[in-house]
Amino acid sequence: MLDRYRTVREQTLGLIIGLSAEDCCAQSMAEASPAKWHLAHTTWFFETFVLEMYTQDFKPFNTLFRMLFNSYYESVGPKFSRPARGLMTRPSLQEVIDYRESVDLRMSHLLTSFSIEEEDLRTRIEWGLQHEQQHQELILSDLKHLFFQNPLRPALSPPFSGQKPSPQSVEVTDWFEHPGGMVEVGGNQHDFCFDNELPRHSYWLEPFKLSPQLVTNQEFKDFIDDGGYKNPRFWLSEGWMECEKLRLDHPLYWQKTDDEWSEFTLEGNQPLNLQAPLLHVSYFEADAFARWSGYRLPTEFEWETVVRNERLDPSQRRQFPDETITLKPGPEDNSGFSGFFRVGWQWTQSSYAPYPGYRPMEGALGEYNGKFMINQQVLRGGACVTPLSHIRASYRNFYPAASRWAFTSIRLAISN
Repeated sequence: MLDRYRTVREQTLGLIIGLSAEDCCAQSMAEASPAKWHLAHTTWFFETFVLEMYTQDFKPFNTLFRMLFNSYYESVGPKFSRPARGLMTRPSLQEVIDYRESVDLRMSHLLTSFSIEEEDLRTRIEWGLQHEQQHQELILSDLKHLFFQNPLRPALSPPFSGQKPSPQSVEVTDWFEHPGGMVEVGGNQHDFCFDNELPRHSYWLEPFKLSPQLVTNQEFKDFIDDGGYKNPRFWLSEGWMECEKLRLDHPLYWQKTDDEWSEFTLEGNQPLNLQAPLLHVSYFEADAFARWSGYRLPTEFEWETVVRNERLDPSQRRQFPDETITLKPGPEDNSGFSGFFRVGWQWTQSSYAPYPGYRPMEGALGEYNGKFMINQQVLRGGACVTPLSHIRASYRNFYPAASRWAFTSIRLAISN
C-alpha cells in the first residue's frame, strides 16, 4: 500500500511538470479549479480523513488549510467559495508542494506501522487514492479549459513526435447484441468500489444492441451539416433552451476558420481528425445526436452488461497496462477495450440515483457521493486521461446534463 500511495502521489505531481505558478493558480470557470487547489485538496483529504484520526498528538500543517481546501464536506466545517478558488494566490504553489511533502512523510510513517488488519484505515487510504486519481483527471480537464481561454492556445506538452500510427478508419464490427432478461449489476464488495456502486442487485433488461464504436468527429459533423443544432425536434426542451441561450453550434473545442475545422487539444490546436472519436459534448448534445441518427443512448445497466459479457471489465484482467495517459485519442483507440475505457466517458440515459438498498459511508465520507444524487446523468467507462487502475465496469461517473468540459463521448444503443 505504501508503494501504491507513493506512485499515485508522484503521478499527480508529474502532471504539473513544465507548468508555471500562474498556470497552476488560474481558474477558468466556477465548475473548474486551479491545479494548485487540486494538489492541496487531495493532500487535505489524507490529512483530514486519515492522519487526524490515526496519528497520536496530531497537529495540522496549517490550521487555515482545513477551511481553504475543504471541497464540500459540511460536517468537516466551513469552506472557501468554489467559484473564487482562482483568487487564492496564497499559499504559493511551493507552499502547497511543501504541504504535500509534509503529509506524505507522515503518511509514510503511518503506513509502515499500521496493522494490516485495520480495515477502516485501509478503506480510508484506498478512498483517498481513488479520490486523488479522480483529481488527476480533473487537473487535465480543467487545464484544457483554462488554456482554451488563452488566444495563444498553449499546449500542455509538445505535439507527439514519435512513431504514432497514421490516422485510419477503425474496422466496424457487428453491434453488441443482448437478448435481455435478468442481469446482475453493481460493484463487487471483495474489490474496491465506491458506495454508489453498491449494493450489487438484479435488474431486468429488454433486448437491445450497443454500438461497437464511439461516434466519430465525421459522424457528428454530418449532424452539424444537416442542421442538427438548429432543429428543436431532436432536442430535449431544457437542452434546446441551453443550446439557444449559449448559441451552440459545435462541440466545445471545435473551431472553424475558412471552412476548415480545427480542434483544441492538450497538445494545442490541431486539424480536426474526422476519423477520431468525438469528445467534449454535453448530455443534451449526445441525446440530440442519438435522436437525429435514429438511435438512443444506452442505459448504464445495458452498458455494464455488455462490458461484462464481452469480458472487457478492467478488474477482471490479471494485470493492468501501464498508467500512461493519452492527451489526444485517435481512430486506432476506437474499438474494444480502448473504446470503452480509454477515449471518453460515455453518456447514458440513466439519471444518477441510488441503487435499491443503497447505504452511504459512515461519517463525513458519507457526503462523497450520495448527496449529489439529483439532477445528474450517469456516465460509464473511462477517458484517455483516466488512470487505468481507477476504472472498472461498475464505476458510476456523473455530471450535470449541460457539462461539456469533461472528456465525454457518445455510444449509441437501439432496442430490438
